[in-house]
Amino acid sequence: MSEQPAIAVLISGSGSNLQAILNASERGEIPCRVGIVISNKADAYGLVRAEKHGVPTEVVDHRGFPNREEFDAKLVEIIRGNGAELVCLAGFMRVLTPVFVRAFPNRILNIHPALLPSFPGTHGPGQALSYGVRFSGCTVHFLDEGVDTGPIIVQAVVPVYDEDTVETLAARILVQEHRIYPMAIRLFFSGKLKIEGRRVRVSGEPRIPEFFHRNPDA
Repeated sequence: MSEQPAIAVLISGSGSNLQAILNASERGEIPCRVGIVISNKADAYGLVRAEKHGVPTEVVDHRGFPNREEFDAKLVEIIRGNGAELVCLAGFMRVLTPVFVRAFPNRILNIHPALLPSFPGTHGPGQALSYGVRFSGCTVHFLDEGVDTGPIIVQAVVPVYDEDTVETLAARILVQEHRIYPMAIRLFFSGKLKIEGRRVRVSGEPRIPEFFHRNPDA
């Protein structure tokens, strides 16, 4: 029996989306394994999560490089050496340059805590509350050379309540991130994703559902 294809996961922090991917892989819900986890921060708890699952890890501190391009080139070298067929950004808090993006065309996924194209950047839940939107959510998209501008694969929607804080809204969104990231990875490896301009068409699948949960622990 041939070994499952490997993915590389890039993190900077706690790695809760990494955990969701690891769990989905071990349950057989996605047809791949996490081959390596890379962090730009040595104290990222996601590294501990990876090690608990026997996944190799690398720390590449961006501060040790003269520019973003050389940092990205090192990441490319590690990922290619690992043989990963897909790169998943899971709370990786660095803007990647064309050096990285062009090394893995249409093979990099990112998860963002907002309904893109609304509220790109690093403060999606806070922006949603500031603008007074009634619904927010999360998006998995292909990475391109912009910031949160790549073709959208799947989104999940959550309501925004009057009593919400940034923390409660972010927690509700995070529940849905953990649902849809493994879903997007499964669709990628199934060969059902076709990029047409800015649109991603999904063949042979029912319409991706939207999820509504009031309790972030549900």
